[in-house]
Amino acid sequence: MIANLAMALAIFLVGGMVTDHPTYLAAITSFISYLMQILFSIVIGGFMMTFASRAFVSLGRIDEVFNTKPQLTFPDVPETTLGGSIHFDHVSFTYPGETDPTLKDISFDVKAGEMIGIVGATGSGKSTLAQLIPRLFDPDSGEVEVGGVDVKTVNENSLRKAVSFVLQRATIFSGTIAANLRQGKANASLADMQWAAEIAQSAEFINRLDKQFDAEVEERSANFSGGQKQRLAITRGVIGKPAILIMDDSTSALDARSEKLVQQALEKELTGTTTVIIAEKISSIIKADRILVLDDGQLIGQGTHKELVQNNPTYQEIYHTQKALEEV
Repeated sequence: MIANLAMALAIFLVGGMVTDHPTYLAAITSFISYLMQILFSIVIGGFMMTFASRAFVSLGRIDEVFNTKPQLTFPDVPETTLGGSIHFDHVSFTYPGETDPTLKDISFDVKAGEMIGIVGATGSGKSTLAQLIPRLFDPDSGEVEVGGVDVKTVNENSLRKAVSFVLQRATIFSGTIAANLRQGKANASLADMQWAAEIAQSAEFINRLDKQFDAEVEERSANFSGGQKQRLAITRGVIGKPAILIMDDSTSALDARSEKLVQQALEKELTGTTTVIIAEKISSIIKADRILVLDDGQLIGQGTHKELVQNNPTYQEIYHTQKALEEV
C-alpha cells in the first residue's frame, strides 16, 4: 500500500509540472524504480527480522535436544550370549504422563524353547508386557530377566541379538528385500534368506519375482500387500535365529492356511527358540505350551488351552465368543 501510494503521489505531483517542465516525465520512471528498490529492501529487512527471531527460538530447542539425557541407558559391559528363558518378578509399569498403571504386579517364568501365547481384551497390556522383554521400556518396579540375567545389566547389542520383535504393523524400508532382511542379520547369506523365507512363507511370492531377493521395495513398501509385508517382517525376525522371538499379532493379515504353515515351520525349524505370540484369535495360540491371560494389566490366569477353558472365566468368554462368531 505504501509503495502504490508513493507512486500515485509522484505521478500526481509531476503531472501538474509536465506542461512547464516536459523533462520531468522521463525522470518519473527512474524515480519510481529507485523508490521500489528502497521499499523492497525495507520489506526484506522485515522478513530477516522475522526469520532471525525464529532462528533464535530454534537454536534454543536444538540446545534442549543436545542437553537432554536419555531415560533409558545401557551399561558399558562386554557382549554376552543370552539364553531364551524369561522371568518377570512382580513387574509393574506406567507410561510416562499416565496415572493408572498399565501392568500391575506381573510374575511368571518361561523356559527356553517354550511357545507362550498372550491373550486378553484390547488395552489389557499385552503389547506393553512384550515390550519390556527387549527393554524398550523399564518397569517402575520389579525385574525382567532374559537368560537368567537382569535386562538392565546387559549390553544393548547382546539384548538385540537375543530378542527379535515382529510387530503387527510391518515396517519394510525402501531398498531391496535383501537389504531389509540383513537388518535382522547383517551378514546373512542367500541360503539364510531362503531358509527364513521358507519359514515365514514369503518364499512363495519372492521366488516369483524377477530379481527375487534383490527385488526393489518401493517407498512405504507400496508394491507389496499387507500379508506380504507381514511375511517379510517375520522373515526378517527369524533370520538371525534369536533366542527369543516375539510376534505381536504379526499374522493378523495372513489367511488361515498361511498362518498355520508359519506356525508349523516355527515349531519345526526354531525348536530352541522361545516364541512369545500375542494374538487376538485363540486359534493362533491354541497349541502353545502355556497361555497367559491378561485383564486390565493383571495376569489373571496361565495354563494350557484345555486348562484355561475349564477354569478361567475371562478365557472362556473370549473363546466362546470367537467360537460363536466362527460358527455364524
